[in-house]
Amino acid sequence: MDADVIIVGAGPTGLMLANELRTAGVRPLILERQQQLRETPRANGLGGQILDLLRYRGVLGDLQAVSTDPHPAPRFPFGNVHLDFTRLTDAPMHAVQIPQPRLERLLEARAAELGSRVRRGHEVVGISQDREKVSAEVRCADGTYRVRAPYLVACDGSRSRVRDMAGIRFPGNICPEVNRLSQVALATGASQHENGDLDVPAFGRLRTGFTRTDHGVFGFGWLTPEVMLISTTENEDTTYADDTPMTLADLQDSIRRVLGAELPLGEPLRLSRYQFQDRQADSYRQGRVLLAGDAAHQFPATGVALNAGMLDAVNLAWKLAAEVQGWAPPGLLDTYDGERRAAAARTLLHTRAQAALRRGHDPAAEALRQVFQELLSNEASLRRIGAMVAGSDIRTPQPDDTEHALTGAFAPDLALHTGRGSTSIAELMRPARPLFIDLAGRDDLCDTADAWGHRIDIHRAETADRPADALLIRPDAHIAWAAPVGESSDTLLPALHRALRAWFGSARSHPLPLDQPSTETQSTTPAR
Repeated sequence: MDADVIIVGAGPTGLMLANELRTAGVRPLILERQQQLRETPRANGLGGQILDLLRYRGVLGDLQAVSTDPHPAPRFPFGNVHLDFTRLTDAPMHAVQIPQPRLERLLEARAAELGSRVRRGHEVVGISQDREKVSAEVRCADGTYRVRAPYLVACDGSRSRVRDMAGIRFPGNICPEVNRLSQVALATGASQHENGDLDVPAFGRLRTGFTRTDHGVFGFGWLTPEVMLISTTENEDTTYADDTPMTLADLQDSIRRVLGAELPLGEPLRLSRYQFQDRQADSYRQGRVLLAGDAAHQFPATGVALNAGMLDAVNLAWKLAAEVQGWAPPGLLDTYDGERRAAAARTLLHTRAQAALRRGHDPAAEALRQVFQELLSNEASLRRIGAMVAGSDIRTPQPDDTEHALTGAFAPDLALHTGRGSTSIAELMRPARPLFIDLAGRDDLCDTADAWGHRIDIHRAETADRPADALLIRPDAHIAWAAPVGESSDTLLPALHRALRAWFGSARSHPLPLDQPSTETQSTTPAR
């Protein structure tokens, strides 16, 4: 029962990794210790850069088709203040409302279409590795068995057993807050104003958004005219197990403690409880064992974990495929740790800032929130914070000293015109293969790229206001190299050689000049 890659965990990160690997021609084996798909949603939506990537893969429409709200207004909480992008014509952050079980079903259905299956009720209880492969001891209803593969990826959550067995430290802390979240109808006993505010007996007018008291924070908004999204945040010493369900009575008790009043509630559609963690693994790789998603990082704020974890999977998949298929240049797989650890550090930066904004109860903390909200009235500041939350301000460094403005960024979805008609970057990225796109009729660049035609797809096209003469795009949609408009061949050809060799290995022939050695890639840095 051997495989190319063993994936432990069938959450969104593990399933995304399986789909990307299968698209790249690699055989994953997905092991999930839970017998059944969890019905309690740990997340209620997906947002940020991953939505662009899913659109580039051609599956965003399927996700929106099963969403509870495929196009919610671009408003997001940020440490008990608000990011309101509705006044911008091009919001830097978007979301799709979809309960996590529904997202997992969609990703698992796609995995089945691609030829992968999830083995549920199969728990990894031991791992070992040698110079060539990693072995996993698996326990299931029929007993135990062993499976071997060149690599194993732990996508088994913040309490990852694989991470512990691999000896990778996960430093950090659990934040002293318990958060309760629900979707619930309002029962009789509280009257609603036209703007959504409520009159609550023994409390008074309760405004939409967040209400801070001496005992915690209460938040609510309307998902539909009949259904509210309610949250409470309290400081507690109790640590709750993931499998301990929350009840409506638990929520009502929490509301009573925070508001000092009863809020009449109807039948709940969703109840969940969580505690924020602030952690990052010391390394995302130990030999042939790698970490992704919550097994690698935990953030002290909502709305970012799925985006970060699934982007881990996309970054890792094509590099693992290159290793398994034998064409990876030296150091390629090591760039996963560098790039995604730096991306997670960027996410930790803004989520820690959110924790600081929401925790304080004194006048100084309130003043901080007011000043921060005022700063968000500035469009440039709003866009910058939005890009940070979306994860779109991360750039991957390149093996060449000269840097184009697009180099390392997520590829923009340019409208392209070819001899065969109109297309776009998004359409060309669907096969998840590297792309070289000539935008200026540069035969010199195309001839060079053609030596890597067995690994990359080469296209000639035109676009309005072209940002570069040519683009070299990785399978994860980040730009590996860009040719400045009008730059001479003497400068561009050696740089293109280095980028092609650094990211995609050896050419079919050997066009690299002897005085132009290849340069290995480095780790990710945020955009300057």
